[in-house]
Amino acid sequence: MLNVVSVNPNILGGTPVFAGTRVPVESLFDYVKHGRTIDYFLEQFPTVKREQVQQLLDDAKSKAIPEHVAT
Repeated sequence: MLNVVSVNPNILGGTPVFAGTRVPVESLFDYVKHGRTIDYFLEQFPTVKREQVQQLLDDAKSKAIPEHVAT
């Protein structure tokens, strides 16, 4: 997750944020949980890049749904 998530004790007390911003990663999940679109989230937080959101979601998906190797 290079250049997607940053954790720094000097930024929001170490809360994971989108790299290069002060936007907590948790905010994205909260927005989606409450029915907001990714486009709406990006409008509210213009410092977050769409590519960061896409990479974060791809990473979360790969951790939640591991690939199975056919035998």
